[in-house]
Amino acid sequence: MDVLSNLALGFSVALSPWTLFLAVVGCFVGTIIGALPGLGPSNGVALLIPISFSMGLDAMSALVLLTSVYYGAMYGGRISSILLNIPGDEPAMMTTLDGYPMARQGKAVDALVISGFASFCGALLATIGLMFLAPLLARVAFHFGPAEYFALYMLAFCTLGGVGSKNQAKAALAAAIGLAIAMVGLDKTTGMPRFTFGELHLMDGVDFLVAIVGLFAVSEIFLFLESHGKDSAIGVRLGRIAVNWKMLWSTRWAMARGTGIGFVAGILPGAGASLGSFLAYMAEKAGSRDKDTFGKGNPRGVAAPEAGNNAAAGGALIPMLTLGVPGSGTTAVLLALLLTLNITPGPLLFAEKPDIVWGLIASLLIANIVLLVMNVPLVKVFVRILSVPSWVLLPGVTMVAFVGIFSLTGSSFDMLMMVGFGVMGYVFRKLDIPTVPVILGILLGNAMEDNLRRAMVISDGDWTFLFSSPISVGLWIFAVAGFVAPLFLRRFLKKPPLPAADPIAERD
Repeated sequence: MDVLSNLALGFSVALSPWTLFLAVVGCFVGTIIGALPGLGPSNGVALLIPISFSMGLDAMSALVLLTSVYYGAMYGGRISSILLNIPGDEPAMMTTLDGYPMARQGKAVDALVISGFASFCGALLATIGLMFLAPLLARVAFHFGPAEYFALYMLAFCTLGGVGSKNQAKAALAAAIGLAIAMVGLDKTTGMPRFTFGELHLMDGVDFLVAIVGLFAVSEIFLFLESHGKDSAIGVRLGRIAVNWKMLWSTRWAMARGTGIGFVAGILPGAGASLGSFLAYMAEKAGSRDKDTFGKGNPRGVAAPEAGNNAAAGGALIPMLTLGVPGSGTTAVLLALLLTLNITPGPLLFAEKPDIVWGLIASLLIANIVLLVMNVPLVKVFVRILSVPSWVLLPGVTMVAFVGIFSLTGSSFDMLMMVGFGVMGYVFRKLDIPTVPVILGILLGNAMEDNLRRAMVISDGDWTFLFSSPISVGLWIFAVAGFVAPLFLRRFLKKPPLPAADPIAERD
């Protein structure tokens, strides 16, 4: 009954005309961002955070807008995957394996409709899971002290290195760089400046929004300049939009299985939608009697990964809201938004600000329905957006990044720092060093240091205090396992190579 009463409170907030308008706008913009190859939910949300502040939105409105963009981008990634064989982002990579072959066989509409319904199924059930599991996890989090939180942060970094990256050493390096950046500024205990090099602008530390927009959006601009200098082109044509109910019904269990797998993957800190999509596809293929048809246009090969990546998107919100630990790159950006709004995620969030938490959950339920209604009949509109020439798209993205940060901070130094982070992100991505651990290090570094100091003060400097409770020991075990296990499992869970960027030219 508590869940139902809290959900009623959420709908009383979410059903206001202004909130509904923001949800619809966020869904539309998010679908466009997801459909454009290379942007993805992390970049889209990072770009829109400064805009939401410049619009003067309150905490609830900003959260509704950006989480709707998040869900919309997860939906939209399938469009370019199916029509162009170019994933809108990494989680949509698995959709290309069977989505594009279906499109080449004249079943583009069927593939888009199936992926739309699968996305709806995964996101809706994940939001319901968020509704029931998040309060339970919040109650468990009341038993967390400084030692448990420090172990939890270590778990987040270790799973990012083990599950969310191809190379644990590079992920560890990136996390260390992020933690080092978090140390810049005045020490909270002594008041002494650390690593400021006499620069007054660094006394307050590095603004994580500047780092996020630079590492995600600006670095993407550099990569776009390097590799996407040509206009995009639609690889297949769409016919009349109609729902093939028989084919859709045949994929129902693939959607259900993909949703369950993706939701669990989303809850794991650092795993996120990419792992959810990959595991959902591989599990569906492994359990199928017609394995040979996968990769050749099997509808279940579209339904499973789409349900998996959208379920992971909802699952990733659970550790962010209840523990303050993001479950994916996009939720790391959303965590930065919450901190900027002076909202501290954690177990007390559900008790102190239930209107925001349950209003957000209700808005996600509404956004799922809006996205389903929007993505099936209006799919031709989004397909047309794929033909936007790069000379129009690139200046627009650049303008949004610079104007947004300047309107937020009013500092030319921060704009230069954003460019610097963009260069660093570009170099990291060329060297295949993940950027999400950098963001996680910047976001969690100060909290991690504070909890370590509290633990040492409580224990009078006894390091064994960090392993003194069953919860902390369990978290340390999971952290070590999450970092070490992929070294042995990777040979069995190798991702298939990305499809060619211009498959039409290769075939013709």
